[in-house]
Amino acid sequence: MDNFEEQDYSNQKFSFSVWKKIFKIVIKNKGSVILLVISVLGLAVLDIIYPLMNAYAINTFFEEGDFSNQTIFLVGYGLIALGFGITVFSFIRMAGKVEVEVGYEIRKEAFYKLQELSFGYYDKTPAGWIMARLTSDSRRLASIISWGIVDMLWGSSTMIGILIVIYIVEWRLALIITILLPLLFVISIYFRKKILAAYRSVRKINSKITASYNEGIMGNKTSKSLVLEDYNSEEFNKLATNMKRKSIRAIIFSSLFFPILLVVSYVAIVATLRVGGDMVINGVNSAFGVALSVATLYLFINYTLQFFDPVMQIAQILAELQQAQASAERIIALIEEKPQIYDKDEVVLKYGNILNPKLDNYGIINGDVKFENVTFSYLKDEVILDNFNLDIKAGTSVALVGATGSGKSTIVNLVCRFYEPTEGNIYIDGKDYKDFSIGYLHSNLGYVLQTPHLFNLSIADNIRYGKKNASLEEVKEAAKIVGADVFIEKLDKGYDTFVGEEGAMLSVGERQLISFARALIVNPKILVLDEATSSIDTKTEEAIQKAIKEVMKGRTTFMVAHRLSTVIDADIILVIDSGKIIEKGNHTELLNLKGTYYELYRNQFVNEQLLKSVK
Repeated sequence: MDNFEEQDYSNQKFSFSVWKKIFKIVIKNKGSVILLVISVLGLAVLDIIYPLMNAYAINTFFEEGDFSNQTIFLVGYGLIALGFGITVFSFIRMAGKVEVEVGYEIRKEAFYKLQELSFGYYDKTPAGWIMARLTSDSRRLASIISWGIVDMLWGSSTMIGILIVIYIVEWRLALIITILLPLLFVISIYFRKKILAAYRSVRKINSKITASYNEGIMGNKTSKSLVLEDYNSEEFNKLATNMKRKSIRAIIFSSLFFPILLVVSYVAIVATLRVGGDMVINGVNSAFGVALSVATLYLFINYTLQFFDPVMQIAQILAELQQAQASAERIIALIEEKPQIYDKDEVVLKYGNILNPKLDNYGIINGDVKFENVTFSYLKDEVILDNFNLDIKAGTSVALVGATGSGKSTIVNLVCRFYEPTEGNIYIDGKDYKDFSIGYLHSNLGYVLQTPHLFNLSIADNIRYGKKNASLEEVKEAAKIVGADVFIEKLDKGYDTFVGEEGAMLSVGERQLISFARALIVNPKILVLDEATSSIDTKTEEAIQKAIKEVMKGRTTFMVAHRLSTVIDADIILVIDSGKIIEKGNHTELLNLKGTYYELYRNQFVNEQLLKSVK
């Protein structure tokens, strides 16, 4: 996956379009968000009322000595305390709920998209990159969004409320805070850009580290057998060191940001004390025409402290949003990724999409396959097939042989519509196969790979993976057809035996037999065997060949094979070279031609005889 190039976000500015798309995901759970907003606004109102209550107490009880309203004041104070308890409980509960719901929605949409994306996407995208989007990025984004709503809403509401109150009480002291706001804005913009750029770099390196973890785990046997532990450690250390350096840079900017805001806030407090103290000492009248009191000065000092606390909270969440934007951009990029292979609108209308098929509208595929002037390339200017033509009738078995890279697997990938022709058309039963839905076509396909992939489930569930509603009798019948029942019934738990991760508890041959049964349980009209017997030993191959002959009856079968002994009974054998058919016929006809197929078969036959004589 060294050729994978992730979009570079390092020079992008704060993207409102990205957050608008994320916000659409957030408001899918309107009830939780509304309750969260109400709770936070209630908390902001109480934060503003609390200093007013204290200022009233100082002025009434201590300066004027009037205790006539003491009971009412204490009841009000108790109600405020109760209000704090209710609102704090409510916003913590709802913020946590929003975090879980947002994380769920992001993962659901991303995973849904992964089901739609075609083979080309997985060919070019490292598994680690995808894993990082579904795990660390989605978790981080959900956390910052949920608690960010709390901090942003509480902070902005508190600041606006405080500004309104202090301008009503004494506009001259309120100007001190107002004058410092542009300075705070400039500082925030500067550090916001620096922190965003730093954390974008960190997230990009984190994706590479996740990919490195994945490759290290999946390829551990190869690494150990080639004694590459030191090399792998060195390469990983380079990535980890680079991430450490970038992370420290981001931390430095964040650590500078908040102390600077703290200094500005204390400058405001000092200025308020200086100006307000002079006004109290000199008996300057307030906006209400009465002398500015100690209670009023206390109110301003308290509000100044309170005002800059949400400023720092907002600054912190803005910094975190800068960090989260890198994650948001990558998640949105995944969710909005366009599949290279997709159904036309009229096809979706008739057949549904791959995740929601309209089964009642499906017909029956017979299995006629025709390539008409097909040209195909995976990469620009690297043509694999050029003006390729082929016409296969239903029920015909076709073997594709030739050198590695000749185009054999490409042909079957096109038949399966894992890819589509660059030029030309492919027809199934005389109809352009783009007029069928992808789900409909795949439901009529059976595909067996060279390296079988089994899930960490029971043998029965692995076979049933091809047809989720299959009964145990259907599972056993499919296993019996391919000869897998022989070894399965010898196991202690039989069909309930778990196969381990990627089928590690079974031999390669046993895994392949299960993958055959999985492909056949859907009763496919088109069967594709892509080097399906190359991993099976000779004894197992002999057992499976007989079953394959039965399975191929009535089905159009494409077999890609290097081992020519597996294609002798094919109706048609195509010798492929550089994307073109250079020989065509059955086994006997091609041997009589004494051409490429003859030479390939003779060389393999001689080698096999030599191996048998050595044994």
